[in-house]
Amino acid sequence: MVKKIIRAPGNLPFSKAIVHNQKYGMEISGQIGLNSEGKLDVGIEEQTKQTFQNVKDILEEVGWNFDNLIKIRIFLADMKDYGVVNEIYSTYFENDFPTRVALAVKDLPLGALIEMDCTAVGDNIKE
Repeated sequence: MVKKIIRAPGNLPFSKAIVHNQKYGMEISGQIGLNSEGKLDVGIEEQTKQTFQNVKDILEEVGWNFDNLIKIRIFLADMKDYGVVNEIYSTYFENDFPTRVALAVKDLPLGALIEMDCTAVGDNIKE
């Protein structure tokens, strides 16, 4: 799937760059911590986990998983949450991390504390 991963130094949970040559690409719109009832989970930990679950659900619709992600953009309502988000984020990837950017923004939809949009690639998709 991925041709080359240029790792970030140390134990940082992202890659500096990824070179790929995939047949399919997917841009995932911004996801926040809305649960299956359409309610926003409380707290940065729960919102982060639910946001990842929402991304996972989208990937699974085409037969993909987190290994297909090559770029994640994280928007935080408060940069003080960066450490907590980083810790949770690290648990979703086994070997190689996608490239990533994390920024603080003034406001997020519905008062969310985190929003993520992602880019994924793969050679096959489930119809």
